[in-house]
Amino acid sequence: MPKIPANIKFILILLLLGFVFLMAGNGLLSLTNPDEVFYSQTAREMQQQHSWMTPYLFGAPQFEKPVMTFWLLRLSFDVAGATPFAARFFPALFGIVGVIALYYLGWLGFRDGRKAFLSAVVLMSCGLYVGLSRTVFTDLIFTVFILLSLLAFWWGYAVEQRRQAGWVLFFVFSALAVLTKGPLGLIIPLSVVLLFLVLRREARLVAGGGFPLGLALFCLVALPWYIFMFKTYGHVFVHEFFYNDHWRRLVEAEHPAADTWYYYPLSTVGSMFPWSLFFIAAFGGFVKTLRRQAPPFFWFLSSWVVVVFIVFQVAHSKLTSYVFPYFPALALMTGYFLEEAGATCFLKEMRPGARGPRALYLLTGVFCLAFPLGLIVASSRFPQYVADRTPVVVFAGILVVYLAVYMAASARRRFSWSFWMTAAFLPLLLVFALSMSPHFESYVSSRDAGRYLTEKADPDAPVLCSKFFARGIRFYTDRQIAVIDINGDGYFSPHPVEYLNTIEKLRDYLKRRLETYAVLRKDYVKGLGRLIGDDYRYDVLYVAGDEHIVRIYPKGQGLGKI
Repeated sequence: MPKIPANIKFILILLLLGFVFLMAGNGLLSLTNPDEVFYSQTAREMQQQHSWMTPYLFGAPQFEKPVMTFWLLRLSFDVAGATPFAARFFPALFGIVGVIALYYLGWLGFRDGRKAFLSAVVLMSCGLYVGLSRTVFTDLIFTVFILLSLLAFWWGYAVEQRRQAGWVLFFVFSALAVLTKGPLGLIIPLSVVLLFLVLRREARLVAGGGFPLGLALFCLVALPWYIFMFKTYGHVFVHEFFYNDHWRRLVEAEHPAADTWYYYPLSTVGSMFPWSLFFIAAFGGFVKTLRRQAPPFFWFLSSWVVVVFIVFQVAHSKLTSYVFPYFPALALMTGYFLEEAGATCFLKEMRPGARGPRALYLLTGVFCLAFPLGLIVASSRFPQYVADRTPVVVFAGILVVYLAVYMAASARRRFSWSFWMTAAFLPLLLVFALSMSPHFESYVSSRDAGRYLTEKADPDAPVLCSKFFARGIRFYTDRQIAVIDINGDGYFSPHPVEYLNTIEKLRDYLKRRLETYAVLRKDYVKGLGRLIGDDYRYDVLYVAGDEHIVRIYPKGQGLGKI
C-alpha cells in the first residue's frame, strides 16, 4: 500500500478533528438569545420577503450588519429549514476551513509541516475558536476571510511566481470580509500587509501588476451591495450602518465595563484556554526572537497582531470577539513554541529544555481542576439549572480522573499524551454540556416559551417582551413584538418595534387591547401590579427558565380558556 504523504495525512487528521471539535452535535441545543436568533430571524425574514439584498428584522429593513452572513444562513435554510444545525452549519464549516487555511499558512511561513499542524490544532481547540465556530455570529466568518486574504498575500510574497495571483486573491477575500462585517474587512488585512512591507522595506511590491487588478476586483465584489443599499435607502442606511454601527462604537462604549486598557490582553489570554499558559510563554519567546534577526514570517505575524490590537483598542466599544482576527496569528506563535520547546508528540528524544513544557502542562492541569470543582459547587448553589445532580457528580469524577492521568503523563514527560489531552479538554466539556442541554436550554433559549404561546395564545396577538427576550420570541413565534423596558436606554442599534420605556406608554399599550400576552423577566413580574395600575390584573400562565408568560387583562375579565 503506497505511503500517504505527511501533508495529506495532516490535512485528513485536521478535517476529522475539525468535524468533531467544531460541528458534531450542533443541532442539539436550540438557537439561543439574543444573537443567534437575531441572525437567524433576519435570514428567515429575507426568505419571507423574497429578498436577497435587503436584510429584514421585525418586518422592516435592518442595517446592523452587511449581507454575507445572512446569505449563508438563507442558503442553509433554503436547503434544510431554519433548524439549529442549519443555522450553525456555515460557522462550523468556516471554522474547519480556517483550520486548514492556518495549516497552509504555517507550512508556507515556517517551512515545517509539524509546526503548521500543531498551530492548527491549537487554533481549533482554543475556547474562543470552538465557541464562535459553534454559534451564529459574523466574527468567525469575518476572521476566516481575513485569514484567507493574508494567506493569499503570503503565498504571493513567498512564491514570486504567484505574486499577481496572491494580490488578486488577497483583495477578493478582503471584499468578502467587507461584505461580512464592513470596511474593517479591507482596513485590517491591508494595514497588516502595508505595515509588514514597510518594516521589511519592500513597499515597492505594492506597485506590482497584481495590486491594481486585485483592487479592481475588490470593487466589483464588495461595492455593488453597498451601492444598492445606498440607492434604495439613502441617508437611513448610511446613518445606521456607518455612523451608528461603526463610528459610534469607536467613540462610545456599548459595554462600558469592558472599556479598559487591560480588557483585551486579559480576555485574549483567557480565550486561548486551554493553551493560555503556552501562549503566554510563546508570546514572550516570540518577542525575544524579534529582538534578534527574526525571519520575515515573524514580522508578518507581529504586524498582524499589532494592527488588530490597535484598531480595536482605540475603540471604546470592546468585546473579545472583536479581536478574534488575530487569534490565527496567536495560534501560529503557540504552535511554533510547542515544537521548538519540545512540548509535542513528535519528538522521539526529549530535549534538555523539556522542563519548561512539563511545568506548563502541570500548571494547566491545576487550573483545569477548577472545572470539576466548579461543577459540583454550581450544581449545589443553582439547583434550578439541574434537575438531577447525579450526572454532574459523575462527570466531575470523570474529569478528575482525566486530569490525574494528564498530570501523571506530564510529570513523566509523556508529552504525546499531554498534548492531545490538552487539545481534547474543551471537546470533552462540550460533550457533557450538550448532554445536559435539556436541563438548561430554557434559560438560554426562548424555544419553550415560544412553543407555549404558539399552542395556547391567539395566533394574531402581539407579544409584549422584556428586552432580552424580544428577538427570541419573534424567532420562535413569528409574531409582532413590543418591548417593555421601563427607564431603559433602548437598543444600541435601533429595532423597529414598539418600545415602552415609561409607565404611561405601557398603560396606553394595554388600553388598546382586550388582553395582552407578555414574556417577562422575574423582576418585572414582581413589580407588574404597580406598573399596570389598578385597572388591570395579570396571571402567570407558564414559566420557562427565566421567561414568565403572563396574561394581562382588565379587571372583571376572567382567565378564560387558558
